[in-house]
Formats: sequence, C-alpha cells, structure tokens
Amino acid sequence: MIEKKESLPDKVAKDTTFGELIQKYPDTVPILLEYGLHCIGCHVAVFETIEQGAKGHGLSEAQLTEMIEKINDSIKEKK
Repeated sequence: MIEKKESLPDKVAKDTTFGELIQKYPDTVPILLEYGLHCIGCHVAVFETIEQGAKGHGLSEAQLTEMIEKINDSIKEKK
C-alpha cells in the first residue's frame, strides 16, 4: 500500500506559525526580514504565529496583510 504524502498548503495565513512557514517555504525569509521580523531564528518564533510576531514588532493590520500577500505571491511564483 502506498502512503499518500500530506500536501503543502498553497497559502499561508495569519495563524501559520513561523516554524511551519520557514520549514515549508524557506525562500520567504527575506520577506519577513523586510518587515523587521528578524526574530525568525528565535526558539519561541517556531511556535509563534505570523500575526503574533507582527503585532509584537509593531506592524499594523495593513502591514500584516501586505506581508502575507507578498509571502503568498512568492509561494505562487515558485510553483
């Protein structure tokens, strides 16, 4: 019997953790850095959501939305 591999989601959302994002889409790290989220190497960031990290670093809701759109556009371009 062949096991079906779990497919990766085509999009990330506010509740995606940094750990999930970086593991599945390491090419998105420059986008996080562009928005001042230099904490991606932090051991807590693995469990923190993109929204929690963005709010913790003072990003507005508009900046958070823009960043997620850039991340998702980057993922689409790679596929």
